[in-house]
Amino acid sequence: MKIINKLVSAFFLIFGFLLLNAQKMPPAPNSGDANRGTVGPGAQASPIDMYVYALGIVAVMFIVFFTRKYTTRKA
Repeated sequence: MKIINKLVSAFFLIFGFLLLNAQKMPPAPNSGDANRGTVGPGAQASPIDMYVYALGIVAVMFIVFFTRKYTTRKA
């Protein structure tokens, strides 16, 4: 069973690595045309970038809520 567990763990590790690298790299900006570049100043931000701080606060609130919920059940 130990060998099977190691193989399954290795499979998920490799599969996760492939999923993390599934995004294609953006094309290199041409030096001749300034409007073609997708990276750099003026590039469109992801919609989630506007809510990073709010999402962090909500995550901390969830952690506190569920920690209190499960610690009160044990007592």
